[in-house]
Amino acid sequence: MDYSLAVKLSAELVGTAFLMVFGNGAVANVELKGTKGFHSGWLTIAMGYGFGVMFPVMMFGAVSGAHINPAMTLAQAVVGMFPWGEVLPYILAQLVGAAVGQLIVYATYYPHYRDTQDAEAIFASFSTTDAENSRSNYFLNEFFGTLILVLGALCSLSLPWGMKNPGAASIVVGFIVWGLVTSLGGPTGPGLNPARDLVPRVLHQILPIFHKGGSRWNEAWIPVVAPIVGAIVGAVLFRWLFA
Repeated sequence: MDYSLAVKLSAELVGTAFLMVFGNGAVANVELKGTKGFHSGWLTIAMGYGFGVMFPVMMFGAVSGAHINPAMTLAQAVVGMFPWGEVLPYILAQLVGAAVGQLIVYATYYPHYRDTQDAEAIFASFSTTDAENSRSNYFLNEFFGTLILVLGALCSLSLPWGMKNPGAASIVVGFIVWGLVTSLGGPTGPGLNPARDLVPRVLHQILPIFHKGGSRWNEAWIPVVAPIVGAIVGAVLFRWLFA
């Protein structure tokens, strides 16, 4: 079925919002004081992001492709798998979706943001940073993580087995994200998605949260640029090796 651009954009908006609710919501549950999941551990966060990608791909893969990531949209356009005329509308929908999802996390965890005094814990529920404060390590982690994500997702969704069984392919993509967060998530989070990091960082800057600290704008370009570059390399590898 061929959906209108408006329907596709709605799918990207809702799908990206789901990603934020499940992913950054899991971080808030683990990091913010007084939650039921306080200090429940990294696996909780990994599961949140895995499900946050799996569900939108299952729900909207047949509608919009469920990019839910500007890096994925740009990478597919670069290799000729997506029309350039729809790139900007897709990215705008993803940015709005990220804002909606992050605001839902903020609203539902508001009492815990109020009670948390750890600025790093608050920031973690919005955006990423490098654990060693190394910009080069930050870039490498986001680059390779997104490369693997895009290559794995395209192989799962675009090769014959995935096109024949999109539900199974969607589950595999969710597990790729789950695995990436457990394996490469230690240094930065990870972000792997410009919308997932940039929009929450803006909201972190403007929302009235006590003890929130700075929004680390001096490094904000890294989780935007590195995922885009990594995604393009991943898409090029897919076209070169498998398509």
